[in-house]
Amino acid sequence: MALRQTTFKIKQMIDDLHEQFLTMEGPVNKKDFNFFHKVKEETSPMFNLNNQWLDEAEEFVKNRGVSVHPNQVKSTHENMEMLILHSYYLDVEKKRFKELHQSSHYVLDMILNDLNNV
Repeated sequence: MALRQTTFKIKQMIDDLHEQFLTMEGPVNKKDFNFFHKVKEETSPMFNLNNQWLDEAEEFVKNRGVSVHPNQVKSTHENMEMLILHSYYLDVEKKRFKELHQSSHYVLDMILNDLNNV
């Protein structure tokens, strides 16, 4: 199933972003044009993957008796967008980044668990 593969890719992506957040030197100059283009280029595939996951996950939870609710899918999608941006701009506290990371993993794991039970 496509959702399973996309979910595993998303989990790896947010783990990579978490590692980047922890190891990247900061803060960055938000007005640096070259950095902006670098971020735009590197994050574009991540945002595309995140949007693909949203479409697949919403379809999966829409008409099934699963433990994940549509609102959780939407919130997780938004959290992962924030993880992508914060991992480059380092403009959030470590505690908040970790909360976003953990809550995203929680819902992703619930999706994978529901997929195993279908």
